[in-house]
Amino acid sequence: MSNPTTYTKPLTSAQASNLRDLLQARGWHFETKPYCLYAATKPGVNIAVYEKGPKIVVQGKETGDFVSFLLEPEILGAAELGYEEVLAPEMFEPHIGVDESGKGDFFGPLVIAGAYVDADSARALRSAGVMDSKRIGSDARIESLAKTIRETPGIKHEVIIIAPKRYNELYAKFGNLNRLLAWGHAKVIETLLERVPSCPRALSDQFANPAVLQKALQERGRQIELVQRTKAESDPAVAAASILAREAFVRWLKSAGDRWGLDLGKGVSAQVKATATQFVARNGRDPLAEIAKLHFKTTTEI
Repeated sequence: MSNPTTYTKPLTSAQASNLRDLLQARGWHFETKPYCLYAATKPGVNIAVYEKGPKIVVQGKETGDFVSFLLEPEILGAAELGYEEVLAPEMFEPHIGVDESGKGDFFGPLVIAGAYVDADSARALRSAGVMDSKRIGSDARIESLAKTIRETPGIKHEVIIIAPKRYNELYAKFGNLNRLLAWGHAKVIETLLERVPSCPRALSDQFANPAVLQKALQERGRQIELVQRTKAESDPAVAAASILAREAFVRWLKSAGDRWGLDLGKGVSAQVKATATQFVARNGRDPLAEIAKLHFKTTTEI
């Protein structure tokens, strides 16, 4: 039986409501937190049920007991924690996971990362709380988990940072983002296969056209099983790749912001547009290619 100190799970609205009633009846201490429907604590465990989803995040040394003896039997109606190797054995077989960061951000690079795991390292990642980076709002937490991933025995990892200037050149060459992404994914997979030639399988998120990634692979990559599926980040190898990619993206963004004297925000928000406008007014148009993805609509808007 696993003994995690963090756990995340989507809930239905009815499950979230039922859990609140159950915790109130059992005397849990409730508090208000941003973006949460509610948060509650008792010695050894803290829970937060977020509006988006909704989803529950459980933390603390008593996480395993809370999930196994309260959440699963009384709210979820299914026993999963500790049975992952029975329910999803493929997650614990040797394989490569690939993911990217920066795809939807105007500023910054496109980062593609891969991680090879075996059974022991997959278990270690899950125990450490490694999950899809999009579920983690704290850059400091991303950095901490990335350090854990790099230090976990048995893991091999590769990170490719395509800085904006090179990204804009490649985008013009490939003609669309899917082909560029496939090229980057294939490059990561091929590099890791050189280091772990016995790896039988690679997993990534589903491409709009699955054949694009298959065609981008070279001779070595075409000899293994390539799996593409939605929500691949639930897999420990893909989750590890997503965290490594996000860490590299955030570091690049901060470094470039310091260099240019601006706070280069994430995404494509109104603040990002305002920062880009300020950048062009200060430095001219041409240097924008060094910090931003020029095919975004934001470029023509500014």
